[in-house]
Amino acid sequence: MVDCVIRNWQGEEVGKADLDLAVAQDENASHIVHRALVRQMANARQGTASTKTRAEVRGGGRKPWRQKGTGRARAGSIRSPLWRGGGVIFGPKPRDYQTKMNRKERRLALRTALQGRADDLIVVESFSENLQRPRTKDLVAAIGRWGVEANSKVLLVVGQREENLELSARNVPSIKLITAGNLNVYDLLIADHILVTAPALDSIKEIYRA
Repeated sequence: MVDCVIRNWQGEEVGKADLDLAVAQDENASHIVHRALVRQMANARQGTASTKTRAEVRGGGRKPWRQKGTGRARAGSIRSPLWRGGGVIFGPKPRDYQTKMNRKERRLALRTALQGRADDLIVVESFSENLQRPRTKDLVAAIGRWGVEANSKVLLVVGQREENLELSARNVPSIKLITAGNLNVYDLLIADHILVTAPALDSIKEIYRA
C-alpha cells in the first residue's frame, strides 16, 4: 500500500489517499510490463509501408540489349533491383503488427506500472470549479504549485472529460490529458510526473482492482 497526499488548487495538503493494487511479483514485474508496452506500441503501428518488387515496377518488359556480343554484362530488364529505378529486394509490404495479450495480464501490467510510479504520483482535488473558463496560464501555475518542475512531462488523469480543462491543457505539449478509463502503460512510463484527481483515483481503484 502507498499513502499519497491530496493537495488542493493552492497546493496545500488537505487529506490522504491510499493506492493498494494487486501487482506482479518482483521477479516477473519488469517482464510483464515490457510485454504490455511492446504490445501497445506494436498495435499502434499502421503497417502500411509498401515497396514494389521488380514484377510490380512499371516498364522493363523488353530486354535492354542482346545477351552476347556487346561487351556489357547480360541484362534482362531495366527494372532489375540492381538498377536505378528498379524493384526492391525483400522490401516491406503491408502487414498486421497486432500482438495478443490476455486481459488479465494487461490489467496486471497496468496495475504494476502504476504502482511502480507511486513516487511520481501526485493526487489533487477535483479542480473543475477553479477553471470556469479555458485558461492555460492558470492550469500551468497550479501544476507548478503541486510540485511539478517546469517543462516536465505530465500525465494528467481525470475522472471524466471537461471542456474547459481540455482547452486549457491542449496548448501545452508537455501535458497529456486522459481519463481514468483510458489509462495505459506507455503514458504511465513516459511521464515524469503523474497527476491524478481524487475522483480519478477512486475510479482507478474500482476499475483496475484485481
